[in-house]
Amino acid sequence: MKQIFTFLFFIATAPIVFSQAADECNIKYNLFKGEYKAKKYDQAFDNWMWCMDNCPKLSVNIYKYGAVIAKNKFSKASPAEKELGKQLVKRVYMQRLDHFPSDKAKVFSDLATFMASNGAPEEEIFNLLQQAFEINPTDMSGKNILRYFDGVMDRNKETNPQLVFDTYDEVIEGVELKRTSYFKRIDGINAKDSLTLSAKDKKNRGIYQQNLTALEQIESGLDSRLSAISTCENLIPLNKKNFDSNKNDPVWLRRAVSRMFNKECTDDPFYDTLVEAYVKADPSPQASVFYAGILMKNGETTKATEYFKQAVEQEQDPYKKSGYLLKVAQNRMKKGAKSEARSLCYEALKYAPSNGKAYLLIASMYASSANSCGTDVVSKRMVYVAAVNKAKRAKAVDPSISSMANKYIKAYADNVPTKKDLFVAGIA
Repeated sequence: MKQIFTFLFFIATAPIVFSQAADECNIKYNLFKGEYKAKKYDQAFDNWMWCMDNCPKLSVNIYKYGAVIAKNKFSKASPAEKELGKQLVKRVYMQRLDHFPSDKAKVFSDLATFMASNGAPEEEIFNLLQQAFEINPTDMSGKNILRYFDGVMDRNKETNPQLVFDTYDEVIEGVELKRTSYFKRIDGINAKDSLTLSAKDKKNRGIYQQNLTALEQIESGLDSRLSAISTCENLIPLNKKNFDSNKNDPVWLRRAVSRMFNKECTDDPFYDTLVEAYVKADPSPQASVFYAGILMKNGETTKATEYFKQAVEQEQDPYKKSGYLLKVAQNRMKKGAKSEARSLCYEALKYAPSNGKAYLLIASMYASSANSCGTDVVSKRMVYVAAVNKAKRAKAVDPSISSMANKYIKAYADNVPTKKDLFVAGIA
């Protein structure tokens, strides 16, 4: 009977005990949060640590704010206490992963950044970055993506180059998805009346443009690192070696075809073999675009046009349509069909007005036509004025390619008619 009463007493009093504990958690949480927001990190420490130990599931802010508080403690630690301080910061990130497992890739990436800046062994940093990469590469910082890629490349470029290329492809595909997302948001804002555009829209547009620039830097950094091994001399035998075991794998085929296309290895007969296998394994709009390219290369223009139109009609995403049109435009320009290529670029811009690379391609076609336009120096050089204007337009609609656009602008501006040219021609 005594045991029964004891049990009933526990049942009756437990809610009070739990309620008191919850109240204490909320009190200490609000105290440290207030001190944190006032940037009184030292004063916030004790209440924050109490929440870490006793209320680990109360709020993700225990870890978001806690990372700052712990790093502040670490920065002020004596040499003898530095290791304990480092372990405390690490605990914040790892405990967050246990209780708030969303944003895992970013958490691993941020922890890797801290550890790297504080003398952790390279293998420990690489392992953290690898965990982040396997969850979601595009949630990593740009610096960490490049650092991880360096690690993969150093470890595998001689023994397993396919892994290096696969890692590159995974990042680039993620970058492209994010880029498209930002372009859509920017074009949505640009479509509004510029005179009544809200401060929030202007701020968001600036953020999206900064993010696009960061993505462009990641892609450029990866390309520069991969350039040493991503040559036709390396790609063709590697793809031939792996073809039989992957000839029905649409992902492998898409990546192999894209790499050879981007590196201009399309004249090799094996490129046609890859594309044909890709179309068979995945009769998608993207596969049709590549197939149209080899048909054009082989002189089957009518059939190529049919495949190309089919690809554009099948694709529902206007930004992908724009990308396909630009890809074919690049192909046609290489074959000397500049008028057709220019028309394709303008069609691409109808679907994605922020496709700055389409404007750059138009600019390059104008510039390459300088010697075939006009009969004197001035009329020939006036073509460069048009080229400069298109390059400036590219930079305006897509600030993320500003660095590339500036190179075009400078090169073309150096060739516009000088005052002396205009004077001699009787214009000025």
